[in-house]
Amino acid sequence: MFFSTILLTINSKPLAYLDPGTGSFLLQLLLAGLLAAGLVVRLFWNRIKKLFSKSKPDETEAETEGDDEDAK
Repeated sequence: MFFSTILLTINSKPLAYLDPGTGSFLLQLLLAGLLAAGLVVRLFWNRIKKLFSKSKPDETEAETEGDDEDAK
């Protein structure tokens, strides 16, 4: 039974086709996805860097902490 199912699927004609515009549509989807991924990386770049870097205090945080101590 399994063998006959394979033979039927090999010999059957396709029931659908891809029109010429399908390739350009898929290309547009791919390019839009890459651009969106690039935009997300650009927007969250500082958070991504902090995630993979060693935990060091930022210079701006160290300066503001130092200013608070001087005020006391």
